[in-house]
Formats: sequence, structure tokens, C-alpha cells
Amino acid sequence: MCRSIKVLRDYENPPTDEEIEAAALQFVRKISGYRQPSKANTEVFELAVQEITESSRRLLDSLQPGRVRVSA
Repeated sequence: MCRSIKVLRDYENPPTDEEIEAAALQFVRKISGYRQPSKANTEVFELAVQEITESSRRLLDSLQPGRVRVSA
């Protein structure tokens, strides 16, 4: 659970749905403290992963490349 979440913003090689979902799963695991939730928490855990995956996809699809900085 200590691994860093990979940066997915890459305009030349957009992330796959699987990469976004994996990052969402890692995030939910970190926030919840569960690697694998109990049966009682499975539904809300999976819903959180789904919502974060969808939100992350919208964010990545909406981001615009920044200006390129030129060194003087």
C-alpha cells in the first residue's frame, strides 16, 4: 500500500481504462485502509473505485496541455 500512484497525464500516450482503474483502486485501498474489503464493505468499496475511475477519466480527458517553456 505504500507504492506511489503513477502519473497518468500523458498527452502523447493517453492512459488506458485499465491504468485509470488500477490507480483508482490503489487510491481507495490507501484511503480506506483495506487491501480487500470485508463482505459488508465490498459494495461501497467497489462503488468508490468506479466513481473515482469515472471522475479520473473525465479529468484526464478535459486537461489541456500547458504552454511549453523555452529556456533563455
